[in-house]
Amino acid sequence: MTAEPARPAPVRRTLANGATVVVKEAHTTPAVSLSLSLDAGSICDPAGAPGVAHFLARVLDRGTPRRTAEEIAETCDGGGVTLAVHATRHTLSLGCTCLTEDFAAMVELLADVVREPLCPEAEVETRRRQILTAIRQDDDSPAARAVERLHRLLYGDDHPYGRRAKGTAASVEAIDRRALLDFHRARVAPAALSVVVVGDVAAGAAADAVAAAFDGWRAAAASAPELAPPPAAAGRRREVVPMPGKAQVDLAYGFAAVARTDPAYHAHVLLANVLGQYGMGGRVGRSVRERQGMAYYAFCGFEADRIPGPLVVRAGVAAANVDRALASIDEVVAGMGAEGVTEAELEDSRRYLVGSLPRTLETNAGTAAFLQNAERFGLGLDYDRRLPGLLGAVTRDDVNAAARALLVPERAAVALAGPLNDAGAPDGAGAEAADGAGEAAAGAEGAG
Repeated sequence: MTAEPARPAPVRRTLANGATVVVKEAHTTPAVSLSLSLDAGSICDPAGAPGVAHFLARVLDRGTPRRTAEEIAETCDGGGVTLAVHATRHTLSLGCTCLTEDFAAMVELLADVVREPLCPEAEVETRRRQILTAIRQDDDSPAARAVERLHRLLYGDDHPYGRRAKGTAASVEAIDRRALLDFHRARVAPAALSVVVVGDVAAGAAADAVAAAFDGWRAAAASAPELAPPPAAAGRRREVVPMPGKAQVDLAYGFAAVARTDPAYHAHVLLANVLGQYGMGGRVGRSVRERQGMAYYAFCGFEADRIPGPLVVRAGVAAANVDRALASIDEVVAGMGAEGVTEAELEDSRRYLVGSLPRTLETNAGTAAFLQNAERFGLGLDYDRRLPGLLGAVTRDDVNAAARALLVPERAAVALAGPLNDAGAPDGAGAEAADGAGEAAAGAEGAG
């Protein structure tokens, strides 16, 4: 049997202007994925103006001095390319996948969009209406309201993690073209940029193409703001967002865990997987949804970044089942905090996470996202090869220590949004409708 040829290792280059380029050759298909990330997310929004980063992401590709919005769209459409632009808490990112033959043209287009967006007035007004519609949709979504309120409980109203990335209706109404261009001028610069290229290109040639596209760009960026850690939890916090007439209550229950660079990060990844991710939703899913049939969905998420990020249990339940569902989650959380995970749970989760890695990296876009994340946190170009060993080195004692420190129901934050009154009791017809549909939905829906 002929051995499979070794895959080329990623190549990293720092350009003269401070931008970083990472290239990974992958010649299976004649396509290339590009990922551009800038340290210009919503944590950088100006004081009193939440939503600027998100707004800029919506208009960034809507015209430059050299290309109109229509010309940008035609170039993308002509190559079958979908250009995605997003703002998260920490980053402003652009990404696309194109044919190898279109790589050079797409690099030039992306560089033009990043370096000099025009943010035309007409496009600003169009995007403003779209953002306001999205905010109204969030206002009407129990899931969005519950998660938003949980973040405020964990981090505080004035913390960037406690604010909506989209901003508020009032702040979005006040954002004008000048505010967007000022934010771009202050935050978008070579030193804040990392470009990842994965696909059917030679590493040296690809890095040269990126360098040429960004040649002459010498803008300076303000440093990212320092983020305060989440305040210590003095006790249990619970808030209700009454939303009369909704079909279900969305529940968000969580803790501020650890930062991405914390030595215990991988132990927390395994902990979160056992708690609410593995199989049909881990221990939480088995208890709340499978065994008791109370939830439309139940799962756990864990998001770590520059500061301790939230570990959140989420569930959708009938209003009449809220207290029972919370009691069940408390029981699961307290049990894991006190007794830890079993050796079988740990091994199953470890195998699941290691086994999922090839699926994450099976596409150029997935590999580009993985390398972009590794670049952000300084994990190294070989992080994909080291990750199985890092997960393998986590002991049961490590996971159980993380569980003891974190999973204390008396320190949990709980947010409920749906057909409840201010006290958290079922509110009229919406609760009755949800109660009648709850068990049937719980049996028919996926884990969420």
